Amino acid sequence: MKRLSGVIMTLLTGFLMLSQAESQAQTKERAEIAEHYTWNLADLYPSDDAWKEAKNDLAGKMDKVKEFQGKLDGSAADLLACLKFTSEIEKKFGRLYSYASMNSDQDTRNSKYLAMKQEISQLGTDWNSMASYIEPEIVKMDQATIAKFLEQEPGLSDYKMYLHNLQRMKEHTLSEKEEKIMAEAGLMSGSAYSIFRIFANAELPYPKVTLSDGKEVTLNQAGYGKYRALPNRDDREKVFDTFWGKMSDFKSTFGEQLYANLKKDMFYKRTRNYESCLESALDENNIPTQVYTALIENVNKNLDTFHRYLNLKKRMLGVDTLKYSDLYAPVVKGVDLKYDYEEAKEIVLDAFNPMGSEYVAIVKKAFDDRWIDVYPNIGKRSGAYSNGGVYDVHPYILLNYNEQYEDVSTLAHELGHTMQSYLSNIKQPYPTADYPIFVAEVASTFNEVLLINKMLDEIKDDDVRLSILMNYLDGIKGTLFRQTQFAEFELRIHEKAEKGEPLTGDALTEIYGDILKKYYGHDQGVCYINDLYTHEWTYIPHFYYNFYVYQYATSFTASTALAEKIMNKEKGALDKYMEFLSAGGSEYPIELLKKAGVDMTTPEPFAKTIAAMNRTIDEIEKILDKK
Repeated sequence: MKRLSGVIMTLLTGFLMLSQAESQAQTKERAEIAEHYTWNLADLYPSDDAWKEAKNDLAGKMDKVKEFQGKLDGSAADLLACLKFTSEIEKKFGRLYSYASMNSDQDTRNSKYLAMKQEISQLGTDWNSMASYIEPEIVKMDQATIAKFLEQEPGLSDYKMYLHNLQRMKEHTLSEKEEKIMAEAGLMSGSAYSIFRIFANAELPYPKVTLSDGKEVTLNQAGYGKYRALPNRDDREKVFDTFWGKMSDFKSTFGEQLYANLKKDMFYKRTRNYESCLESALDENNIPTQVYTALIENVNKNLDTFHRYLNLKKRMLGVDTLKYSDLYAPVVKGVDLKYDYEEAKEIVLDAFNPMGSEYVAIVKKAFDDRWIDVYPNIGKRSGAYSNGGVYDVHPYILLNYNEQYEDVSTLAHELGHTMQSYLSNIKQPYPTADYPIFVAEVASTFNEVLLINKMLDEIKDDDVRLSILMNYLDGIKGTLFRQTQFAEFELRIHEKAEKGEPLTGDALTEIYGDILKKYYGHDQGVCYINDLYTHEWTYIPHFYYNFYVYQYATSFTASTALAEKIMNKEKGALDKYMEFLSAGGSEYPIELLKKAGVDMTTPEPFAKTIAAMNRTIDEIEKILDKK
């Protein structure tokens, strides 16, 4: 069953890596974007007034939860009545929060929807406080009583996973009064990220820079994402120097924001009696901490493969020294893969054909029924995400589409999230519809593999193949190595905070810089890192998501293995995968993936991904040698 904090985290589950591109529409106001390229939030509520009416109606019903207090161990019927009521309340919260949040994301400058989001968040804190007795009461029940209730009341089967998980986490559940205090702490727990989000997206005075062609451009987050990939090396370096110079001016502010978030994590770790913040974050989904640490260890052991990729990029760029500012540059001259949005839709639909007609039909519905907000506009939240938090409507996708191949890949990625949310919501009862964060990126990166396979099957031109193959390697760099680099940084700063060591902006920059230079082989001469660029940590919103980023890497290795089975037409592989997409949170994530056909407690998925990376490098080198 979802607790409200889980409902809101579900909305973060699909918030993905920042978009690396900016559209030509970046200077447009939202009203200038054609309606059919915007999402239809009227599917949630026909108007703001309807939202307010629904919010007030919900607020008037919440008190009823108090009627169940002290009665949960009395009978199976009483327990079921309470859990069903709680589910209905939290389902409505998900809808209300989504409407306010997505409206706010359309234009972060608009204080109206920010205020609405604050209203529903405050109401959520009130609800969590009212319902805070539920889990302590259930935890006090012994397993024999719960087993008896499950046998007596078939309706409780929807909550079997939830009840089992509470018993498993019994030692970390507090008394009723303490849980009430923990619920009230929700008033401030999200403040650090909220401040970061507003500052980084709406109020930070981003710099302007004049390029070699005389064009002056603004280096906001989307602008940096676009102009760091310019073909002119001097322009790229100017973009990097100017952007990170400005970010370094605010390192103290960003440092305090991030440190405040670390203190929040430590608060929950200490009060719930965990050994570490990492254990606290992973235990909710029953993920062993060894999965996290093994990922970091495996990636560090395979940095030679990563350095092989970097040396390949150096060769293709024809530079004496590869610089960090070169990493997003186009490496194949004369190939500019551009696809307008209508073309992108056809490409991904064709790429998804191996998944069967049901899968493709749902994706078409997402296109036709305006589930997707396509283009950037002034004030719009940067990046891309899929929001599957509205159980009885449909998921939504936010994009910032810029007609690059990478944007086609992002569309495919987000549709993976959307398919998992849609299928889980229609196949699972509400209490088990919310899939664990650990598997959230499997479906999305799986779709990227389908896309790359389609493109390589059809494209024979050497230069275009080189461009696509390098894009695939860039994806492995960004998803496996870069996200693990982030995960290592996140682990190190939490460990230092837990030891009481200071974490100023300067300290965070030093920690990040050491890890960055290690991954990119700075000291070995593989890739030169300007000290100014070690302020990159200031730019990453995922550091506020409580040990989220490692799951990009683990999911990528899982999806690589699963896609290989389906593309090879292994018997039963597709059926198992579709069952996985429909399973929601009906089992723990490690078990969900085992049933799908991949065991994340073994090194096999990681080894398959490294092998695929080396095969791709081999193919690129053969083409280059031929040329």
